[in-house]
Parts: sequence; C-alpha cells; structure tokens
Amino acid sequence: MLHPPTLQTDRLILRPHGVADYPACCALWADADVVRHIGGSPQDAQAVWFRLLRYAGMWSLLGYGMWVMEDRATGTLIGEAGLLSAARGLPELEGVPEAGWVLGPQAWGRGLATEAMTAVLGWADAHLDAATIRCIIEPDNGASIKVAGKLGFAEFGDAMLAGKAIRLFDRSPSCQTREGGPA
Repeated sequence: MLHPPTLQTDRLILRPHGVADYPACCALWADADVVRHIGGSPQDAQAVWFRLLRYAGMWSLLGYGMWVMEDRATGTLIGEAGLLSAARGLPELEGVPEAGWVLGPQAWGRGLATEAMTAVLGWADAHLDAATIRCIIEPDNGASIKVAGKLGFAEFGDAMLAGKAIRLFDRSPSCQTREGGPA
C-alpha cells in the first residue's frame, strides 16, 4: 500500500482523506451548485462514504488518487483534487489516470484549482509512468475548461456519459505546467 504524500503550495495543503473529513465532504458533495457540472445530482451521505473508501482504495491499488484541498491559512477543507480511475466505460479513459478537481463555492474564482492541479500534475510527472493523463469536462463548464487549458490539457473529442455530453481532454506528462499555461 502506498501512503499518499502531502503536497503544499503557496495557499494549499493537499493531503490524503481521513475519516474526520467525512462531514465536510458530505457538505461539499451535497451542494447542488458544486455538482451542477459533475453529474448534476447532489450525493447522499452513503455515496460520499463510498467515495472516501474508493479514494483510499485507489492509492492502495493504483499508486495514485485524490487529495483533500485544505486552505493553508484556515485549515478549512475547500475541495478535492487529484487523479482517479473511475471505470466509466469510456474507451478513451481506459488504463490512463483521469485528472479531477472539485471546489466549494467559497474557493471559486481564486485560481485554487489551477494551483492544486499544478502540484498534482508535477507529482504525477515525477512519480507515475503514465503515457498520458486525461480529464472530462461538461461543455458548459467554462471555468473548468479554462483550468484545463492552463494545465496543458488539449481537447481531443466529445462523448456521452450517463446521457450527458462531455468533452475529453488529454495532457502529455512531459508537458510542464505553470500558472497561466503550458511552458
């Protein structure tokens, strides 16, 4: 079992999830505004519990996973960011890490998703032997599409997932990232 590392940025601590994060994660995933572009339906407490167990399992089985995004100044859980394997049934995602991020409304518009994912992708470039990293974003989620572009992801196609249109994005691990776009 790989123990997930803790990553730090100027404003964030990215750390493994723990049982104590369950209430804050429940609040995050129950917020209709948060999940509007991530499946569209708030998650109940059991779904969030299974999510936390899945995160621990990914680290154990795959050597990568999701982190809690914690505000360094306040210690508040403001979101999640990392890499996952979700077995979505999309051939384009088979066998490759999928990047993902979710933030609570208090963290929106501050560049924190880009900051967190820059750290995550830097870690991935140094520690994973992955030919590519991909992500999916709903076409009307302009904020996440902008973040993906800053991180060096390029759109490569469209698909349907659970009856909803999504865009597929790809990033070569050799693409070095920085705030404002690919190097």
